[in-house]
Amino acid sequence: MKKLFIMLAVALLLGFTSCKKSDFEGAYRSPDRISVSTVEKQFAGFLNSNKFYVVPDYWNYFVVLRTTINHYTQAVGWGNSPSQWVPGASGIDSRWGSYYNFLTQYREVESIFNSLSDVDKKENRIYMIAATIYLYDHTQQVVDLHGDIPFSDAGKLKANGGDYANSLPKYDSQDAIYTVMLDGLKGFSDELNTITVIPGIAKAFGFQDLINKGNMTLWKKYCNSLRLKMLTRVSGASAFSARATSEITAILGNPTDYPVVANNTENVQINIFSATANPGFSSQGFRSGLEDWQGNIAGKEMIDHMNTNSDPRLRVMFEPASGLSPTSPYIGLDPIMSAADQSALLLGTTLAIYNRSTLSRNQFFPGVIINAAEVSFLTAEAYLKAGNLAAAKIAYNEGIDKSVKYYYNLRMISNDFTAPVVIPVTDAEIAAYIVSPAISWDLALTNENKLKLIANQKWIHYSVVQPIENWAELRRLDLPVLSYEVDIANAQKLPPYRWFYAGSERVYNTTNYNAVVAKDNLSTKIFWDIK
Repeated sequence: MKKLFIMLAVALLLGFTSCKKSDFEGAYRSPDRISVSTVEKQFAGFLNSNKFYVVPDYWNYFVVLRTTINHYTQAVGWGNSPSQWVPGASGIDSRWGSYYNFLTQYREVESIFNSLSDVDKKENRIYMIAATIYLYDHTQQVVDLHGDIPFSDAGKLKANGGDYANSLPKYDSQDAIYTVMLDGLKGFSDELNTITVIPGIAKAFGFQDLINKGNMTLWKKYCNSLRLKMLTRVSGASAFSARATSEITAILGNPTDYPVVANNTENVQINIFSATANPGFSSQGFRSGLEDWQGNIAGKEMIDHMNTNSDPRLRVMFEPASGLSPTSPYIGLDPIMSAADQSALLLGTTLAIYNRSTLSRNQFFPGVIINAAEVSFLTAEAYLKAGNLAAAKIAYNEGIDKSVKYYYNLRMISNDFTAPVVIPVTDAEIAAYIVSPAISWDLALTNENKLKLIANQKWIHYSVVQPIENWAELRRLDLPVLSYEVDIANAQKLPPYRWFYAGSERVYNTTNYNAVVAKDNLSTKIFWDIK
């Protein structure tokens, strides 16, 4: 890992660069060296630059997620420990630095594009649209973790001629960033309906596009599915409520102009085509990242819900304790159990774990971006709020069906056989689950209970696969209702509402950081978290 450290320019600028020697190294311009690049090559480098926060990786799962978000959502079980609700600096700082390297790479795409002639800009427009959609997707995640962040002025050291002092980025307000992104995505969704990509550009775009392989229909669906997710996220905030209602209605009411990801064959993801690390994309780090230090232990709330309702995902998402028969009971760890009892269980051989062959040892596990099941659950919530209960029920039931099949599809592409063979799921089994008493839409008498059903299913679906989305939705809805061990010895007694800023901001971007220092605590809610 080669890093460019230019004193305060790096940390504060957020022009911090982290480059790997890989097959992509010669294909795109990195801010730490002078080279000749093109829009298409820089675009590929930009997509590549944050791959380890998309494709499952050791550092992200073990250092960043293992002691933070996966605990906050109770997607896993763990032994309680002192100061467990205070996120560690190593995870925060590394993810912060990765995002700003990613943003700096985007600025390079932008810079090269802006240097083109008007004719070339028109022909290469698809690169800027796709790059910006992908940038907004990951920017949303960083805003949802921290709140206000440097954005509009960040990553511009090169554009400012290397003037460090004038490149210190101010913090943009989180709601303003969301506004910029929603405005942009709305424009792109319309533009993608009319854009013409000439054959030569289309061929090059397909080669460099690591996500949708140049499929324009999938880029439309990605754009509108991301819009739906972000509009739902802010729908409870008063400043966005009317906009969210109007635009969600437009999206769901006009699938021709605003198509969304509708089935698992359309899932937006980075597919893994080789079990080795070449050409730079590999899910091999998922194994140690999730499994080390018992990071894959099942949580009691999720396991109990799945056990009680005969959830068909149970046997494909989890295993009984390692080495036990597939017919053995699935037991999750209780987060409010005494420390002594937790320790005894963790030292024993009875706790269920995440299915290693489906997830952590599946070397073809994709880099998940957005998928059909989550879109259906978002759609169900939108129809519920609009009072269209019939459409909400259809979307809810479809979301369950897609989620179940999603996990079985993951197992089908796996090249690992550590876990016992899984009995295939049938449509009849899924149908029986959908009408079971605690799951059935028809038996949930109130809209509040129906929202709980949606939230529960979304929570199970996200699990450890989409942890940042899981935590955001848990904070937004306060559902499902979970119980946590209160850390009476620490000022932070329960899970936080946000993460701290990276420590480098206090040191190197002091003036701009001081403008938001009052918000830099674990108890300040993100603007969309109104409950």
